[in-house]
Amino acid sequence: MLLAQISDLHIKRPGALAYRRVDTAAALERCVARLNALEPKPDAVVVTGDLVDSGNLVEYEVLKELLAPLTITMPVFLLVGNHDDRAALREVFDDHEYLHAGGEFVHYAVDVGPLRLVALDSQMPGLSGGQLCEARLAWADAQLAQAQGKPVVLALHHPPFVSGIGHMDEQRLDPHSAERLAAIVSRYPNVERVICGHVHRPIFTRFAGTIASTVPAPAHQVALDLRENAPSAFRLEPPAFALHRYTPETGIVTHHAYVDEGEGPFPFYETDGTLID
Repeated sequence: MLLAQISDLHIKRPGALAYRRVDTAAALERCVARLNALEPKPDAVVVTGDLVDSGNLVEYEVLKELLAPLTITMPVFLLVGNHDDRAALREVFDDHEYLHAGGEFVHYAVDVGPLRLVALDSQMPGLSGGQLCEARLAWADAQLAQAQGKPVVLALHHPPFVSGIGHMDEQRLDPHSAERLAAIVSRYPNVERVICGHVHRPIFTRFAGTIASTVPAPAHQVALDLRENAPSAFRLEPPAFALHRYTPETGIVTHHAYVDEGEGPFPFYETDGTLID
């Protein structure tokens, strides 16, 4: 089965550009069209937060319209990031029943084919960084305990690891929360992957006996600058998303796919079987 992951959409009011430069709505429209054109199609899409830019109802209405061509073809599961507003999200996406299952927090657990998707709410309203309070950690522990025997994808917006991009690491999941989450995840070897957003880049690392990763964005990417004093900046690098392919034999294998297709495909071999040279 295929689980697609997109993240950090940063949808704004109609006609507004992010940072006066990035048309995030047009970028998402292209991304949705690309996802719908994939063969085979994903079985579901998870969106790991920062759905909109300012957390207001108008932005969520725009987002709902942009996602509509996707939601009629496959399930779409939404997470909150630091730019989101829980109440506004739930009001506009009132038909997404899973968003209302977690009480104060937008967290939930659903089956996606053979996988169990456990979505964590790492938001601290008003702050850029993330946190998991005792209630959320206990909820995650209980959900993982219930899912023993099933492969699990654990999703949250803020990565629980250091990326080396300093200005983003200052607003990652706070170290205490990350340490507590690692202690929980390490008890459940069926956690196939911890998937995150927030950093607008493809990053992979070992975490608590599994693999944690972040994903590129459909619009702008955070500049890859690993200097200790690197400024906070973004680049208009090629937009992309992740495809997490699961089979019982291989577990999860992740591909990053570009939204805008390049030229090709071109054959490696002539019709007689000889290598083209």
